[in-house]
Formats: sequence, C-alpha cells, structure tokens
Amino acid sequence: MMDVTINEMDEIIEREKRIAAREFHSEAWADGAMEGIEPSILADAAIATALEETIREQGEDAALTLVESLRDRILCGEFTPNRTVQ
Repeated sequence: MMDVTINEMDEIIEREKRIAAREFHSEAWADGAMEGIEPSILADAAIATALEETIREQGEDAALTLVESLRDRILCGEFTPNRTVQ
C-alpha cells in the first residue's frame, strides 16, 4: 500500500489538472488553426484570456507575477520545442 501525504496528493492533483488544461488548450488551438486562424492570433487570444481571468479572479498583482514568471520560464527554455536538457 502506498503512503501518500496530503501535500503529495495535492501536488498529484495539481499536476493532473495542469495536464488536463494543456489538453483542452491544445484542442482549442487545433480547432482554431483548422479554421485558418494564425498562430500569433491564437497565442495573443490565449494570453489575453489568461491575463483577463487572472486579473478578475486574483487581481493585477497576480497577473504581473504570472507575466514575470512566464518571462523567466521562456528564458530558461521551458517552452522551447525539442529542446535538449544537459
């Protein structure tokens, strides 16, 4: 039997939610692309929606924190397709 702490279970649930969210967004992206919407427009819409919802739910400071963390993650190569980690 596996002993899982509450914190570990919370991390597992959060990871599963992130996976599901990425799948939903990937499907919506594919649908938009099939309709002829350019990737830059899809990206702008996705980012705008994320920021609007974050501001509505958590305020502008949370949105700014999100933007700052995304910048750091981009610079670290987290979103670079086919990147090799050394």
